Amino acid sequence: MRTDSQPPTRGSQLKKIMRALRRCLAVTAVLAAAVTLPATDAFASPAPAASASPQPVVGGTRAAQGEFPFMVRLSMGCGGALYTQQIVLTAAHCVDGSGTNTSITATGGVVDLQSPSATKVKSTKVLQAPGYNGKGKDWALIKLAKPINQPTLKIATTTAYNSGTFTIAGWGARSEGGGQQRYLYKATVPFVSDAQCQQAYGGDLVPSDEICAGYVAQGGVDTCQGDSGGPMFRKDDAGAWIQVGIVSWGNGCAEPGYPGVYSEVSTFASAIAQAAATL
Repeated sequence: MRTDSQPPTRGSQLKKIMRALRRCLAVTAVLAAAVTLPATDAFASPAPAASASPQPVVGGTRAAQGEFPFMVRLSMGCGGALYTQQIVLTAAHCVDGSGTNTSITATGGVVDLQSPSATKVKSTKVLQAPGYNGKGKDWALIKLAKPINQPTLKIATTTAYNSGTFTIAGWGARSEGGGQQRYLYKATVPFVSDAQCQQAYGGDLVPSDEICAGYVAQGGVDTCQGDSGGPMFRKDDAGAWIQVGIVSWGNGCAEPGYPGVYSEVSTFASAIAQAAATL
């Protein structure tokens, strides 16, 4: 997400706060200083049983090394996925516009961010979705100085996979206001219809641009701050992983009644491909 300022928002002050509750560590910190409400977005899965020690990634479990080799951690406090070995697909709200940018470090190839085997590569360029203004169109591409030699994650080009159960993964907080994780965590969340999601968010949702997922009735599993830009994915008909969404925003982390909101990748597949060809 933006690392230097609060992202564009719209509507009433409450809607501005809600929309800005994106899953990016940097934005959460800005909002925490500006308002008294906790700012977050979380990884969800069925509500875990109560315990003295909450589980990381709001209901998630630790991913195995090599399980999701396309996952990338970005130094501004966001996640991403390898669109190509030299281009990372992330959220528009994670970056500050388009152009030359050598300030971002992408870490890939590991689940443990402190592993000596981690591949760390600097960015060279950023391309934020044209027309992005804080509402919808929440995607961006980051060109790396050299490839990360790991499998890539293909993206959905139709709505055929906008249903069922999705996997989410990231190094974000395990609870609202919590710290970032050293290890990659994963969880599963079910599709939530636009109609049901609009019951929670009303006009704040952009159905043509966004897709929702989560356990609406009980909460307990979701993405959280620090997970922004990471992929929401599932298996395609051939059994391969395919990206359906990009972690975008939501009201709190894993709160009952509020599913996670993701940028709908298939809506922007053509624009993403065209943008990648220019980098």
